Amino acid sequence: MKHTLIFSLLFLCGTTSFARQQTDDSPLGAYEELTDTRAHDGREVWERMSAPVRLGWGSTDIRYAKQDLPTVEKIGRLRLKAWKGERIHAQAVLWTREALKEVKVTVSELRNGSSVIPSEDVTPHFVRYVMTDELNKDGKGGCGHRPNKTDWDSSLVADVLDINKVLDIEACTTRPIWLSLRVPTDVRAGRYRGTLTVSGANFKPLSLPFEVEVLARTLPEPKKWAFHLDLWQNPYAVARYYQVPLWSRAHFDAMLPLMRMLADAGQRAITTSIMYKPWNGQTEDHFDSMITRIKRIDGTWSYDYTVFDKWVEFMMNEVGIDEMINCYTMIPWDLRFDYYDQATNRVQFVEAKPGDAAYTEYWGVFLKDFARYLREKGWFEKTAISMDERPMEAMREAIKLIRETDPEFKITLAGNYHPEIESDLYYLSIPYGQQFPKEVKAERERRGQISTVYTCCTEAFPNTFTFSAPAEAAWTVFHAVAGGYDGYLRWAVNSWTADPLRDSRFRSWAAGDTYSIYPGPRSSIRFERLVEGLQDCEKIARLRAELGARGATEELDKLNRTVAKFTPEGLAASGQSATEMVAELHALLNTL
Repeated sequence: MKHTLIFSLLFLCGTTSFARQQTDDSPLGAYEELTDTRAHDGREVWERMSAPVRLGWGSTDIRYAKQDLPTVEKIGRLRLKAWKGERIHAQAVLWTREALKEVKVTVSELRNGSSVIPSEDVTPHFVRYVMTDELNKDGKGGCGHRPNKTDWDSSLVADVLDINKVLDIEACTTRPIWLSLRVPTDVRAGRYRGTLTVSGANFKPLSLPFEVEVLARTLPEPKKWAFHLDLWQNPYAVARYYQVPLWSRAHFDAMLPLMRMLADAGQRAITTSIMYKPWNGQTEDHFDSMITRIKRIDGTWSYDYTVFDKWVEFMMNEVGIDEMINCYTMIPWDLRFDYYDQATNRVQFVEAKPGDAAYTEYWGVFLKDFARYLREKGWFEKTAISMDERPMEAMREAIKLIRETDPEFKITLAGNYHPEIESDLYYLSIPYGQQFPKEVKAERERRGQISTVYTCCTEAFPNTFTFSAPAEAAWTVFHAVAGGYDGYLRWAVNSWTADPLRDSRFRSWAAGDTYSIYPGPRSSIRFERLVEGLQDCEKIARLRAELGARGATEELDKLNRTVAKFTPEGLAASGQSATEMVAELHALLNTL
């Protein structure tokens, strides 16, 4: 029968119980997944397989369950399309009723006559399983505290794209394989064919053919994309997980490949913290201040920018993210501001709200020195004093102080739209569901200001929880284009949980809300689908310009009608799922 009790499979198929996190001393090496306690297919279901080991092409829209027999459409040769310079993906599925040893995946070069896409441009990943949970019980979002994990329906879900190249696979399990292919910009257009092969120590190799049609269009490098992407970074989580001293060379070496993944997605902003616990320590690893404040014994102030310097210079010079430096925050959730007091040789706190004399002294003196320092570094024009989700009156007081201190400071806010302060905000990101009035958006464009949309735990849909449909990541950024926003913001890309490779659940918010890139660094299905969407956003911008320039009115109208559907109202009226909408738009962009 379908879905027998779990102990039947544990007994018959030899599934392991909850296991240690690592099988070596490295925090990044081989590891064992947690056990899924949900009911799943029993041995009698797996015995129906026509062969003990099977391999087939799956869909990147599906998270295949680990212990259920997968439904995989028979495809002789997978066919994909891509622009030059684009990163595309496919998903194969391996399933077995026998334990497999030392499984590895190889991919051939792709050939089109004498033209070749090297195998080095194709990277296969075993898809690993991580524990997830669910939306709030009312199904309306994922916000709120979750102190007891047993109160939430938890299960294993496919998401992590592993960096380990060899893997043992348990009996009666499914193991997806994610294929990432980066098309070189210098190959000629045409159809390129290659083969994916899975082999191991105790089974015969299995192969799948695939084909990529390279189109006669070129996607520019991410730094040149029009879309403004702002995913907040957490360097403190990296130091904890990698077990390295904060701001040591080892810390920066650990962060380098992780942050380069962001740069390769078109990231625009550097996340900096200019006070202790700007978000009241809401993440597993709280943010410290990157700037040390010292109140001297004579009552004057001095500031040490060493950590801020090292972080910003690393992100700019080694990573290549250098457009904005967003400094959080003058209005934290807990209005307590730290400093080192020379007289008492202790860390002390000022407790004050915007508008208070103590608040004005604390921030006014600092802002003057900070402006001086930034101008000396040549960073002033790139830097913004940033706040998020703060009350309008508090924002007005903070803006007033900033303007009195140095009227040329840029100010940013991720929060509700308030017409009273909108014009003061160089960069304003408003929540999903809110819109800029057309005349306001036009005026912001005229002034050179940035206007984006953000999502967080609030949205049941669209989102990038570990249980969200993969296509929702792309749907979200298409929504930004449809709504006329300049880009998209999300508050966390690597605020890892205590055990992020195995358990994406957190004491607050739905699983996966705090990160979409794993240690390793390992990408995720969510992050790769986001990158697909970001690439398509650049395609939309370029095709609109091209079609408009050559007067291709019919094609341009079709493109605009399809893009316009990516709103809550458009989704409801279309009769399509988000997955179907994303697939339709992606296909259209490769035919225009």
